[in-house]
Order: sequence, then structure tokens, then C-alpha cells
Amino acid sequence: MIKLEHVDKKYEAGVQALKDLSLHIKQGEFVFIVGDSGSGKSTLIKLLLKELSPTGGKIIVNGRDLAGVSHRHIPEYRRKVGVVFQDFRLLQDRNVYDNVAFAMRVVEAGTKEIKKRVPYVLSLVGLAAKYKAFPKQLSGGEQQRVAIARALVNRPKIILADEPTGNLDGNNAWEIMKLLDEINKRGTTVVVVTHNMEIVRAMNKRVITIRKGTVVSDEEGF
Repeated sequence: MIKLEHVDKKYEAGVQALKDLSLHIKQGEFVFIVGDSGSGKSTLIKLLLKELSPTGGKIIVNGRDLAGVSHRHIPEYRRKVGVVFQDFRLLQDRNVYDNVAFAMRVVEAGTKEIKKRVPYVLSLVGLAAKYKAFPKQLSGGEQQRVAIARALVNRPKIILADEPTGNLDGNNAWEIMKLLDEINKRGTTVVVVTHNMEIVRAMNKRVITIRKGTVVSDEEGF
């Protein structure tokens, strides 16, 4: 599902973000990736989204070697990888329904499919009744639920969540993690990058720890 083999990433300024990093995440797993600030977590996410290319090594996602994905095929690749960010990244001038539908319109889904799929996904994240609301009318937890619905709507095989609880209070953070756990139980691979060790310990999932750009531990449960 996700395989990195001896991956290096050095930025132009000479900063070595990742060094000989190898990991393998199987289909259907729920995995936390943890590490201090500057450990390489954000670089890893950008490589998996093909926002960056490695300076060495191999990255395979959903059976595809990312080195062979040309620039014009990146959107097609990303359809199978849903992303949830810390800062939600919602369109402020569109309501909940249109924020989620936008992700389908980008991949040129048909109107009939959008009208069927968007309400279903909003129901899944508990926001069916708020489809007409705008982001500014929602709590932080609700905004993150919209972001998760948007990430799910195109039926990705993988959800990458980059600090998904970073802007949320404790109760909302737990609700979001329960939702991601439920999504995982439905068969979607979930990878969560976080620094919230309280959540990591409580959820008892696989934990990959990165330090100075390389994997220093890989444990089942915590």
C-alpha cells in the first residue's frame, strides 16, 4: 500500500530532511507517525502527495512507483489519497455541501453521482443536517469533519491526516480520532501524523517514530 525504500530528501539549502528512511504500511492499517518538530514528518507527507520528489530511494503507493507519475498525472494519483490538514483548508465562500462537492467536481464526477455521494458522506461524518452552513458558522470540530468528508468523497484507498487535531480542544480531538478509526474499520488505510502523544497512547495503534529524518522505532500498540 505504502512503501518507502531507503528514501533521502535534501533541500536546496543543504538541509537533510529524510535520510535512508524505509517503512511499509499495509492496506487497511491505522498508523501513527510521530516525531519532534523538524524530524521530517511534514516532508514525508509532501513526498506521499507528490508535492516533492525524493533525492534518493523509492516510494511506492497503491502499487505505483511515484517516480513514474508525471506532472499531468498527479491529480489522477491524488484521487486515491485523501488528505486532512490541521487548518481545515475549507473554501470560506461555499457551504458545507459545496465544499465537499468541489472535490468531486475537480475530478469531473457527474452531477447525479455528486448528488448521491455528498449527502452520504456528510451523514457518515455526522453533518447531514448542516449541509447549508458555511465554515464560519461551524465549530472547529465540525470544520474538521467537513474536511474529512471532503477527503473521503472520492473513495480514496488512503487517508493522510497531518496533525488533524492540532487546532481542536480535547473533546473535539477525540471525536475526530474516533471518526478516523471508524473510517479505518470500513477498510480505508489511515496514516496520522501527530505530536499528541496522549491520543497515540490511548488508541493503541501501530506507531512509527521518526527522528532526524529516519525511522528510530516501529511498534505495534504503544
